[in-house]
Amino acid sequence: MIDVDLNTAEKKYVVEAVITDQPNSCKVLLTQTKNFDENNAFNGVSGASITISDNNAAPVTLTETSAGVYEASGLKGLSGHTYRMTIIAGGQTFRATSTMPVFVPFDSLYISERTFFDKSNKYATVSYTDPAGRGNAYRYIQYVNGIKEKTIFVRDDDLTDGRKIERILFFFADDDEEEKKKLKTNDVVRVEMLGIDYPIYKYWYSLSQSSTGENQSATPGNPVTNIEGGALGYFSAHTLQSKTIVVP
Repeated sequence: MIDVDLNTAEKKYVVEAVITDQPNSCKVLLTQTKNFDENNAFNGVSGASITISDNNAAPVTLTETSAGVYEASGLKGLSGHTYRMTIIAGGQTFRATSTMPVFVPFDSLYISERTFFDKSNKYATVSYTDPAGRGNAYRYIQYVNGIKEKTIFVRDDDLTDGRKIERILFFFADDDEEEKKKLKTNDVVRVEMLGIDYPIYKYWYSLSQSSTGENQSATPGNPVTNIEGGALGYFSAHTLQSKTIVVP
């Protein structure tokens, strides 16, 4: 038997923080990383002080509603506004800023059919018009019969600035998952379209590269974060729209 000496890594805080243009959507999840030999139950970190301010207005203090979950029920984001978050936890301070982009209407959601290697599959497809001026970025989250798709869908407008976009959500699946994840007649598909700022695009893009094995570096790194102070994760101020369709 070979004994492998695994170094114990210093625990880091992990932040998942969002504010959207929808009511009651401001939420921060605060956890910590674990060592390789620990269980995967990521318990929330309680007792942190978290504030969010809008364009240098007086900061709003979030309330801890359950272990590691902090919310500000009355705080709703506005396009063009910059939000600043401060977290104080365990004697450490973390800061982040995010600017909510211009609202881009989610025009339609429909089903496309594509054939690869003589196999025909159905895919959700989102349609919208990217406004003129580079720098817009988007994330799409797909749910099928209430189950969230693990594939990370993001894109910027470097090659599509000011154009009509028809984005097919090709999902990533292992061979043993592919049949299970195929869209079938009468499946209920819901897609959320998020207008995100560019630092958040870089976070999700880098995470998607690592999760699909497209990053060719020998040791995958942590995704790019917009949080200062040593924490992992992100703070995202984004617009949010949702559409639902039944697969024909």
